[in-house]
Amino acid sequence: MSSITIIGAGKMGSAIASLALAAGSSVQVLTREPVEVDARTTAGTIGDTITGDVVVLALPYPAVAEVLDAYAGRLDGTVLVDITNPLDFATFDALVVPAGSSAAAEIQQRVPGARVLKAFNTNFAATLTSGQVGPLPTTVLVAGDDADAKATLAGAVAGVRVVDAGSLKRAHELEALGFLQLTLAAAEKTSWTTGFALAE
Repeated sequence: MSSITIIGAGKMGSAIASLALAAGSSVQVLTREPVEVDARTTAGTIGDTITGDVVVLALPYPAVAEVLDAYAGRLDGTVLVDITNPLDFATFDALVVPAGSSAAAEIQQRVPGARVLKAFNTNFAATLTSGQVGPLPTTVLVAGDDADAKATLAGAVAGVRVVDAGSLKRAHELEALGFLQLTLAAAEKTSWTTGFALAE
């Protein structure tokens, strides 16, 4: 059985926790302030000991650095999942990472002992919860350099289709796709209950 720690209890964190519980994974949720969680989940605050082998950063991108600082030296060996889309939320018109890079690549540089994956950033919480994008199953695209880490994440969640999107370098493209999806929804050209899907 997998164990997963989700840092953040917003819509995305809650949706990912549900997927993990559906897979039979043990779930820990860590937040800045104590929150009520599902009875099958343990809760704590940021700074508490992480119990999961998989750690999901279900946070806005600007909050990631603070959390990484809080856990400096304690994330080595974990599968560290970055779900962020590093948007400039003031303009909603640009990514704030260097051209050709990604938030996930920056996290890997900061935590070289972790096995960093990019995942869930091209999904909205509603499609993770429903398991569908229109008539198609929700697809979670995962980029990373460690095949075992990808397999661990895929086994830790249920109810969605997990697809290997390639090396961590592909996080750049996933963040561009997530950026496009967010801007389309914000402009009301799509809704927050839809998303991109892979058709076979």
